[in-house]
Amino acid sequence: MLLPQKHIKLAESFLGLGGFVLEHLKSPITIDCLWERFEPVNNTDAFPAYHTFENFVLTIDFLFMIGAVTSNEEGNLLLCV
Repeated sequence: MLLPQKHIKLAESFLGLGGFVLEHLKSPITIDCLWERFEPVNNTDAFPAYHTFENFVLTIDFLFMIGAVTSNEEGNLLLCV
């Protein structure tokens, strides 16, 4: 689910997962490294929703479409200013 609704919590949406991704983009990083940071907190008290790697990639696609992230020549994700 892209956006939170009455029965979808923010953490269960791509928008909520996008917040986690943006928070961890302080320096250029690969999608795999971002996933490794997210995996330990996936479906815990720190991030109370379960997301698959597919949802993770779709969230990054969403952030790319809205201009929040971009990629460099090495394929690392960068936060857009």
